[in-house]
Amino acid sequence: MSQENPNVSPERPDLTVIIVSFNTRDLTLKALETLYDTTKETSFQTVVFDNASSDGSAEAIAEAFPQVALIASTENLGFAKANNLVAAEATTDWILLLNPDTECHAGAVDNLMAFSKANPRAGITGGRTVFPDGSLNIASCWMRITPWSAFCNAVGLSSIFPGSKLFNSEAMGSWQRDTVREVDIVVGCFMMLPRALWDQLGGFDLRYFMYGEEADLCLRAKALGYQPMVTPDAEIMHLVGASSKAQARKYSMIAKARMTLIQDHWPPAAVPFGRAMLQLWAGSRAAALGSIAKLSGKKRDSAQKWIEIWQDRKDWRQGY
Repeated sequence: MSQENPNVSPERPDLTVIIVSFNTRDLTLKALETLYDTTKETSFQTVVFDNASSDGSAEAIAEAFPQVALIASTENLGFAKANNLVAAEATTDWILLLNPDTECHAGAVDNLMAFSKANPRAGITGGRTVFPDGSLNIASCWMRITPWSAFCNAVGLSSIFPGSKLFNSEAMGSWQRDTVREVDIVVGCFMMLPRALWDQLGGFDLRYFMYGEEADLCLRAKALGYQPMVTPDAEIMHLVGASSKAQARKYSMIAKARMTLIQDHWPPAAVPFGRAMLQLWAGSRAAALGSIAKLSGKKRDSAQKWIEIWQDRKDWRQGY
């Protein structure tokens, strides 16, 4: 394992790196290793909040990285609350949220810090994410949900035409995340912002137990006049979803988060349309795949997933 970076000054760090883990022991150890190995210019401290893992994460982190401040929670508080608790105690000028299922590439944190300082009007910044094989992982940033994007998602246009900026506007079409760009949402897997802005925003809205919290944070920052940005010079590997294995439940939680974002950030008169589009999104897929499974015996797993999501609609259609 890596030793403590000699460039890190524990007396006066510029940055607090916050990692919230849950049953990701080996991944978290690798995330910490690459964080320390690749960060050469930024003075930082690291806090890991372990959400009551049962895989020995806390013990392994404490042994391998004694320089890390470790909080071993006895209950799973969720991503939002865990980050809020750690950030509330931070004394550095900057905060970086980093997922445990990530690996920092050379200069990722250093470059993001330099970019953030050079672009203060951004407020919230992020980088480029790739999969383990080096291929692009688009889920480092998004544009906001709009009535048009909700419709395209519901009827499948965003899936049929993933490279279209018109039909897949939330993902920004075929953009490869290879240029500096203003975005609506920087994903919390690799998100940097001044601690003063975090405090001004009050951190994450705790209604968002999982999914949607960073979208809400960024949209509230935009309402204050900031413009989130990303840079391709800060690159990490992100596995995505290493802490969430149950697909039906995951999609239901995403639907619940999307409904809450619609309620929080759309005009009230448009909210019923957003709810209808979410129901169409789940219902049409459950019906279509259910029919295919009955008639041909194919796609049974997918059909069961979407049927479960549809059956759970009384929960997610109201949001948090």
